[in-house]
Amino acid sequence: MGESREYMTLPEENGSINIAEEVIAAIAVGAVRDVEGVSGMMSGMGGSVTDLMNKKNAQKGTRGVKIDMTGATLTLDIYLTVAYGHPIPEVAENAQKAVASSVEAMTGCPVGTVNIHVDGVTLA
Repeated sequence: MGESREYMTLPEENGSINIAEEVIAAIAVGAVRDVEGVSGMMSGMGGSVTDLMNKKNAQKGTRGVKIDMTGATLTLDIYLTVAYGHPIPEVAENAQKAVASSVEAMTGCPVGTVNIHVDGVTLA
């Protein structure tokens, strides 16, 4: 039996484009990886630091990313850890911009909100 997946549907002239939620989550994770000061991603449920692309026990797509596709725009919640010595507000703002820009550029889906949740600071 197939998995129940959620898709973002973009109507086009000759049909529609369906983008799986996991694809959007993977794009968001890729964007966050490139932000200076981000040391990892969290499960968002009080778990430990996880591999950025760990799909085991993922709730919606990639761990550390939750996506709400209701309404006309996407809402993404990103759970991450920040490396010690980096200003948290600056890292969070850069992560917001990177995620919104990457998701919109690669999918064409409008991003309404990117909520950053800093779940920890790493010392190493």
